Amino acid sequence: MGAAGDMLTAALLELLPDRDEFLDELNGIGIPGVTYTAEPAVKCGIRGTHVTVKINGEVEAEEMYTHEQSHEITEHASAYEQSHEITEHASAYEEFRKTTEHASADDEKHENHDGHMHSHQHRSMHEIEEIISGLKVSGKVRTDILAVYSMLAEAESHAHGAPVTEIHFHEVGTMDAIADVAAVCMLLERLAPEKIVVSPVHAGSGQVRCAHGILPVPAPATAYILRDVPIYGGSIRGELCTPTGAALLKYFATSFGDMPVMRTNAIGYGMGKKDFPAANCVRALLGETEDTGHTVVELCCNLDDMTAEAIGFAEEQFFAAGALEVYTTPIQMKKSRPGILLSVMCREADRDRMLQLLFKHTTTIGVRENISRRYILSRREETVSTDFGEVRKKVSSGYGVTREKYEYEDVSRIAREHGLSIAETVEHIQKSERSESGQMS
Repeated sequence: MGAAGDMLTAALLELLPDRDEFLDELNGIGIPGVTYTAEPAVKCGIRGTHVTVKINGEVEAEEMYTHEQSHEITEHASAYEQSHEITEHASAYEEFRKTTEHASADDEKHENHDGHMHSHQHRSMHEIEEIISGLKVSGKVRTDILAVYSMLAEAESHAHGAPVTEIHFHEVGTMDAIADVAAVCMLLERLAPEKIVVSPVHAGSGQVRCAHGILPVPAPATAYILRDVPIYGGSIRGELCTPTGAALLKYFATSFGDMPVMRTNAIGYGMGKKDFPAANCVRALLGETEDTGHTVVELCCNLDDMTAEAIGFAEEQFFAAGALEVYTTPIQMKKSRPGILLSVMCREADRDRMLQLLFKHTTTIGVRENISRRYILSRREETVSTDFGEVRKKVSSGYGVTREKYEYEDVSRIAREHGLSIAETVEHIQKSERSESGQMS
């Protein structure tokens, strides 16, 4: 059922064993006037969690889509919502359009159904960056929040045909949207998944009323963000995937597709506000994949008439073309001649390319092929702050183990600059990293 910031927050929150503690942490990060609450919710008989964000004690999300509309516009709303095409109600829409032209693009106040006055902010990217810079979150979370909003800004810029500096956020610029993005970024830092696989996204269908008028579903900004992502519509009429939800999925997803074979140990249901014939929820499953192996091709040939320099040059070409591994082994060939066994490991899709390079850059007249299963640890690269500046670190994990190793190029550069050995440099970097980590906590 698509995705929205509050639904993603609730689904991920259910994966934590210490939900109340995390909510306390969220309420202490310093978003002006914002408080988070979580309560049980049921959709189509399924029990889950609904997360509510209040600004100064009141829920603003319901007002986001109507704050530029007068009471006269509201009288015509049902005609638009019931139509399959806006053109079927052209006269009513024309009146709607004329009325919206008088709406201010600046902050405005109006009465809600209870007679209270609300102020609605249209914030620039610079203003949002200032809010984010003051949050009590880790450096990684702050970077993630800004990256998600940069994605939103680019989408809004493309939709409106205006530079990012001139974009003023409406729906995604309110405090509750900032709160949703911050919450998801913090939850994923806490859960620290090695891989995030997202199913094809249900975008919804029909039209949606927003700050600029009536737009098709998915809204232009949402559609732009979801480029290269598998999406679908369906019979559910309404906006099921918001720009904020789309940006969070696009930013954090490792891949989009079917759920892999895995052993789940926690399941979370994040419930939306509306009721549909289908359960309006986002489901998150946390677990371990059963099989991280994949098929690789090993291409081998025997060489006895190439120089070491020529073999070294050939190896460079294989790596540049995407080889997974290239290595040589001393062997004894026929007529008691010493030779070299050259082995090139690659993905199946790269087989033909590697064969061409083998025949082009070596003297072999025949290549053997072996098909193997390759099992690897999940790998990612981090950047850590040290007394020597930023240093890249490779982290490998899986099968119950985790290994870390600093990037050799960074370590060797620091060693040369400071006249240290490799071992001394690594020791200094480790102490410096632990010191930085302690200060952040």
